[in-house]
Amino acid sequence: MDRLKEIERSIIKKFRPQIWHPVVDAVARYRLINEGDRIAACISGGKDSFLMAKCLQELQRHGPVRFELEYLVMDPGYSPENRRLIEENAATLGLPVKIFETDIFEIVEKEDRSPCYHCARMRRGALYSRAKALGCNKIALGHHFDDVIETVLMSMLYGGQVRTMMPKLHSTNYEGMELIRPLYMVKESAVLAWCRYNGLRFIQCACRFTEARQPDDERGGGKRREMKELVERFREISPKIEQNIFASVENINLETVISYRDKEGTHSFLDGYDTRAGGGETED
Repeated sequence: MDRLKEIERSIIKKFRPQIWHPVVDAVARYRLINEGDRIAACISGGKDSFLMAKCLQELQRHGPVRFELEYLVMDPGYSPENRRLIEENAATLGLPVKIFETDIFEIVEKEDRSPCYHCARMRRGALYSRAKALGCNKIALGHHFDDVIETVLMSMLYGGQVRTMMPKLHSTNYEGMELIRPLYMVKESAVLAWCRYNGLRFIQCACRFTEARQPDDERGGGKRREMKELVERFREISPKIEQNIFASVENINLETVISYRDKEGTHSFLDGYDTRAGGGETED
């Protein structure tokens, strides 16, 4: 009990500027939580989702908005060791988790193309379905600031488009359900520091597909790892770059882009270009 209290205190006190304030700011800024919400904090077993669940628990205790929480763990086919570690961490952190089993890893192992994509979709669908059955109207995931930056860069460099990981989304397949990301403004370095400070150990990538097909030094690799390394190099150049990448998707001026898409279709800067003659910006 003493250790649990110290872990909880560290979120509010020790890591107040790095974790607690960014969580509170994101929740308020993006209106992630409303009065009367019933939220499923989805715990994968990693450091990010466990911290996210604890932050929501602290918000429920100390925040101004009243909401309910379910702590949901989906077992897609974890090894006994990883399953046990998840259960032990949940007990250590005082999280009354509800665990349900699926055979997602088994299904994904038979996929020849885009197994990670199919796994992610299936896991998300399973979480939405179980959360809705529990009476929840939202699921919360543990994506953090670094995930957002990496997504922006990956979309630009490999997707040829400007896209970001949104702080919240309405589900297109589960009516009335919404996804929120409470750690949206929390940097991964703060999550790691919190883990080290409290002597916590969580599962890493527990995907059987990845483990079976990649050598140890390449597990968890791919484009996401490339982006992590790229962001690290940016940090060496200037500590402001990652924040500017984030700001760039908040400060888009549609009058200075060649084209953009929305639900109505593609819009070009040429649309109505001649009618705006003489009213443009100073040439660069």
